[in-house]
Amino acid sequence: MTSDSHPAFADLALAAPVLDALARIGYERPTPIQAESIPPLLQGRDLLGTAQTGTGKTAAFALPLLSRLDMGSKNPQVLVLTPTRELAIQVAEAFQTYAAAMRGFHVLPVYGGQNISVQLRQLRRGAHVIVGTPGRVMDHLRRGTLQLDDLETVVLDEADEMLRMGFIDDVTWILEHTPEERQVALFSATMPPPIRRVANKYLRAPAEVKIVNRTTTVERTEQRYWIVSGVHKLDALTRILEAESFDGIIVFVRTKTLTAELAEKLEARGYAAAAINGDMNQQQRERTIERLKNGKTDILVATDVAARGIDVTRISHVINYDIPYDAEAYVHRIGRTGRAGRSGKAILFVAPRERRLLRAIEKSTRQAITPMELPTREQVNSRRIEQFKVSITEAMEGEQMPFFHDLVQQYLDETDTDPQQVAAALACLAQRDRPLLLADTGKAERPPFKDTGDRGRTKKPAEKRRIESVEDTEKRQTTPRHKRREETEGIDMERFRIAVGHIHDVKPGDIVGAIANEADIDSVYIGRIALYDDYSTVELPAGMPREVFQHLKKVYVRGQPLRIESLDKAEKREKKKSVRKKTGARKPGAKKPGGKKPARKKPAGRKNTGQGKPKPQK
Repeated sequence: MTSDSHPAFADLALAAPVLDALARIGYERPTPIQAESIPPLLQGRDLLGTAQTGTGKTAAFALPLLSRLDMGSKNPQVLVLTPTRELAIQVAEAFQTYAAAMRGFHVLPVYGGQNISVQLRQLRRGAHVIVGTPGRVMDHLRRGTLQLDDLETVVLDEADEMLRMGFIDDVTWILEHTPEERQVALFSATMPPPIRRVANKYLRAPAEVKIVNRTTTVERTEQRYWIVSGVHKLDALTRILEAESFDGIIVFVRTKTLTAELAEKLEARGYAAAAINGDMNQQQRERTIERLKNGKTDILVATDVAARGIDVTRISHVINYDIPYDAEAYVHRIGRTGRAGRSGKAILFVAPRERRLLRAIEKSTRQAITPMELPTREQVNSRRIEQFKVSITEAMEGEQMPFFHDLVQQYLDETDTDPQQVAAALACLAQRDRPLLLADTGKAERPPFKDTGDRGRTKKPAEKRRIESVEDTEKRQTTPRHKRREETEGIDMERFRIAVGHIHDVKPGDIVGAIANEADIDSVYIGRIALYDDYSTVELPAGMPREVFQHLKKVYVRGQPLRIESLDKAEKREKKKSVRKKTGARKPGAKKPGGKKPARKKPAGRKNTGQGKPKPQK
């Protein structure tokens, strides 16, 4: 069954505000997993879904559950469990997008590594949907800060991944603490025996949906991807357009608004670009496609829905400016090129946090996508010079050449000027509106971490490091916030924990100076710093080289080692501690987990970290 044979979203009895949001983002027809999952979930049935990542599972459960929400209640009605904080954030963002027309809707992602006080404030405010990792959800249940009395639905997203990461016991514990009369939806790429046992125990007569992946990509299409880092996406797109030899191009984005914005920006940069989206009537759409066919337009910026059915032979490239959430959509996209027996090229922009979507696409299509390097400024400039020389040759063969030859000769006779000087002046006139060479903006050409090669073997004198720290801090403090946002736009940030805080008399400037100097990173790339009593958190660009990371562990601030580590790693460490507590040796006569445990003393001096599992409620 193809996607076109599925009913439209409008035929699936979804709530009007949900349909309005789908119309705004240009979604018309559901994917197979969505078409088969939405009806039973709307009916309140349990569901067991088997489908690969990237098939549209999030919308498959988010759309029907949003349609069933009681907006008059501020208590959590939907709980979604995910294996990672990245997925939790992604799912929460999807809920927010699909609920854009639902006034007063609140969704809250809860995960380890985030300041729990922020989550507590938001929980007190109220949230209709909670999306969280098992460990942090358990923390809130233990604290009594998450009440599930009004819970209607539990979703287990990527259950097999939660099994692989050792969360399955936590998941079952959470399920035991949800109301008996609730709906359960379990989605998994595979169905190993432990997941099947969970389904058999907690799902009641579920509807089963299994999507067999039959997706294959066009063999004639060369597929490459670029990890978004160091250069703004628009600048990266421009460089690719400059370096690639292309005929016609379709650039895919996620929203209708962005089609118009990006097309305008490309036109401003000298490209014949046009937008095509769901807001255009059929006549406008046909006119735009005709301009692409006859060469009056070279670049078409489109959404998935608007581009369906486009069959233009001259399309040589497809550029995925925004990565699709659905592997099937990716196949549809790149199918716009390589037509009529011709070869085509597809380029995919992937933000660091979207790597899992890239892996899902590769797994679904059963083809590897090759990484690519962004063309350098030197390569772009070299190509521009070559093209300029070609344009000179073409102009010399043009019909107007005799007229301009006589005009220039007349000028030479009148002024007695060097002919080369005149030619250079005419070239300057021709390039007045658009400089021939790509200017050096001073921004990073690559991720902000520098490769020094001898890190740790040579040290700066202490005084020099101190002076540079002060200078770097002053630079950061005098750099407007919006400017720093511009510098870091397109760079994925990661939060780290460092072992210095208020008790060490540490200031943000100390941290900035140490990291900026020791990691050879410009201070504008150091994000939000949060100081706590005995530790702090700091945002740094993702993808830190291993040698830089190892070196920062040894750096001292105010006489205290940073001992930097990712918050993800810290969370996993606490998770292991929790697991050891559960699986450790028990005293004779002690009951298994789930029953009442014998009282035992806390180790002296040990703080309550809030990471232990809550006791089952009677």
